[in-house]
Amino acid sequence: MKNIFKLLVVFCSGLFANTLEFIPSSYANLEYQNSKLVAKIDATTTYPLMDERAKYTLNMVRGNPKGNRAGFLFTFVDDKGKAQFTGGRIFYALADIREKYPRAKWKREAFINKDGQAHVKILKRLQGRYDFIEWEKKGKGLLFYRVTDSQGNIVYEGKLFFKKAEQFSVDMGTIIEGPFLNNMSENSVIVSFETLGRQKGVVEVEGIGKFYSKKGTDHEINVTGLLSNTQYRYSVQAEGEHQESYAFKTAPKAGSRKAFTFAFTSDSRSGISSGERDIAGVNAYMMRRIMALIAVKEVAFLHFTGDMIDGYHNAPQREALEYVNWKRSTLPFASRIPIYTSMGNHEALVVAFENGTKRGLRIDRFPYKTESAEALFSNAFVNPLNGPISEDGAVYDPNPNRIDFPSYKENVYYYIYDNIALISLNSNYWYAPSVGKGKNLLGGNPHGYLMDNQMKWLKKTLKKLDNDTNIDFIFVTQHTPVFPNGGHVKDDMFYGGKNKTRPYIADKDGKLQPHKKGIIERRDEYWKMLMESQKVVAVLTGDEHNYARLEVKKGMPLYGEYRPKNPLEITRTIYQIHNGAAGAPYYAKEDAPWNMDVQRGEKAEGEYLKAFSTENAVVFFHIDGKKLELEVINPDTLDRIE
Repeated sequence: MKNIFKLLVVFCSGLFANTLEFIPSSYANLEYQNSKLVAKIDATTTYPLMDERAKYTLNMVRGNPKGNRAGFLFTFVDDKGKAQFTGGRIFYALADIREKYPRAKWKREAFINKDGQAHVKILKRLQGRYDFIEWEKKGKGLLFYRVTDSQGNIVYEGKLFFKKAEQFSVDMGTIIEGPFLNNMSENSVIVSFETLGRQKGVVEVEGIGKFYSKKGTDHEINVTGLLSNTQYRYSVQAEGEHQESYAFKTAPKAGSRKAFTFAFTSDSRSGISSGERDIAGVNAYMMRRIMALIAVKEVAFLHFTGDMIDGYHNAPQREALEYVNWKRSTLPFASRIPIYTSMGNHEALVVAFENGTKRGLRIDRFPYKTESAEALFSNAFVNPLNGPISEDGAVYDPNPNRIDFPSYKENVYYYIYDNIALISLNSNYWYAPSVGKGKNLLGGNPHGYLMDNQMKWLKKTLKKLDNDTNIDFIFVTQHTPVFPNGGHVKDDMFYGGKNKTRPYIADKDGKLQPHKKGIIERRDEYWKMLMESQKVVAVLTGDEHNYARLEVKKGMPLYGEYRPKNPLEITRTIYQIHNGAAGAPYYAKEDAPWNMDVQRGEKAEGEYLKAFSTENAVVFFHIDGKKLELEVINPDTLDRIE
């Protein structure tokens, strides 16, 4: 997870407690009073920061295990974060790394006492007839563990590689996160993983050689010199004895038009607060069903378009824990299948001010380089680095000499696989939840709005891909539906048919100014850009927790209350393939101008809305040369939706 843990651990008691970070010029009505950041709305109205302490931190839930003669003593305390467990349980089990997909075989448990400690006994409890990995004979093995709080909520799952001599010890080379496959191409792949201690890492690819990382805990190793469309076995190891081995297949040569399948889904934030459906912000139960299904379907890759976690936190350590839990839910399958990720609104990481409401007045967190939602996302995932820089330099940039907007690094990008290109956009960039609700007091971007520099980059990228003769199909993905159908008709890129919603940016005098274009104006501009590309076949969206297939074609109604002087004309068909059904609580169908001929509860066979389902879903795109087919499967029941 790159440097996310090290960056955040010093801030878990409050971002602005010990240092005065500069306030971005793009915000208004923020200042320091007695070294504390406040929102000063006017002479009589000042809002202080809300409590930023995290209930759980990574440092705490990992347990700091120490070996003894019988097993391990775990201590679930974070002195820096002033947090600890007082009660709860730790479940533990052995895992066999010789299996294709190593999973814990849950067997034992221990109680966490009032001091946050638990005794995990390996002797007698996981030996003899329970020792299926032969740790007694080999003197080493892999232990998985699951941590629950005093209410029984699962908050973390981890693993450690142990050695046994006179007493048990933890191998500091334990791969505690990963390995993950990233940015798969025809001749390279990036393998990422995290180790318990600061060590050098190595990836060995059978028939190719070894590739190394520098000493540290976060490892991103670029494996090169591979042949296209070829299966390789690889192993990952640090300086200890913990080694894991998997396999991957490289991409075909660009434009070779081989047959392959890729998968798409989004919205796996927690469902009901019960068991694996809510592992500290993640519906791990459904994610594991999804990953197993796509493994059986032998997909080339998965694209996951946002809302993977609950998010919306003002404590970075809590949000970091949720990202770790989401990535854990994709393993061990993600050690064989590349995953690309996009941001959603639930990836929001905020500064929140106490204004008398439950959630407070919220904006994107800063300093942008280390603590924005975009920075945390970039630190958690490995995605292509070919997107725009930021919104700095746009016509509304209040200070060209300073960084006043977060980075687009690894949250806006594109990639090519054989004869398709997929463009990932960020429709929750510089996201300020309060702006979309009409509280335009500090500045920020509302849910669903694509800002100017991102639009310029998209236009340039579409032109480049249109001119690439190796590419037959372009897919564009963003979290928010362009044309919502159930759950977010009130916002997304429609806002109930009203055009009022737009970004608010402080000018050079510190006064908030609305963007000249409202959300529906920007939506129309965006869709026109997509239609001008002759290769864009579908827009892949999430946010609404259902599956829907919308055929956006000539004649489709587009407007509600707001209607522009020059309405958008649909000149060619593009599909909106919507799938926000990866485990978040469902939404039923809602009325919108383009789906009025489909009644709630009825099968969707409208003129434009061709399919709608509240079932959990994974979308599969089967590509075979210039032939494209769609398949949608419920990962829980394995029934075919369409």
